[in-house]
Amino acid sequence: METSTHDKAPTAWVVMGVSGCGKSEVGQRLAQVLGARFIEGDGFHPPRNLARMSAGVPLTDADRWDWLGALRAEIQRVQQAGEVPVLACSALKRAYRDVLRGGDGKVCFVHLHGDPALIAQRMAARSGHFMPPSLLDSQLRDLEPLQADECGVTLDVRDPPAVLVKQALALSTRP
Repeated sequence: METSTHDKAPTAWVVMGVSGCGKSEVGQRLAQVLGARFIEGDGFHPPRNLARMSAGVPLTDADRWDWLGALRAEIQRVQQAGEVPVLACSALKRAYRDVLRGGDGKVCFVHLHGDPALIAQRMAARSGHFMPPSLLDSQLRDLEPLQADECGVTLDVRDPPAVLVKQALALSTRP
């Protein structure tokens, strides 16, 4: 488990990583423990993005900007309603995380990371998801690890979801 430093409790959480790493499961559980609002980032993709991914075509940066803007707007909407959002979103690149963070440095990222073979196995085992396992390599190529100045933690997906949530919560209790 690798962590970066920060000095304030998160006002928003983003559970991030490549497809198949468990973002939705961990995000939902984290939101439940926090009494927060869970946001499924995949639900904000425009139909064009879903069609591209379903066809095995990786998204480009240009494909993602409007989607990321919509996610940032949803984070702000939830915060303005007095709630803490927990977003499940790939957030593969620093530039994407900068959009999600906006001017709010208290957005913390929970990066679910692990062995590509294990993640590919998980992707192959799920049914009805628009993201085919063939796109995993493109996501791994795009993935930029959290940087030291980003609030966040990198967790190993071999751990069970309940353990991952406990490890993530340690971010909000550190001095």
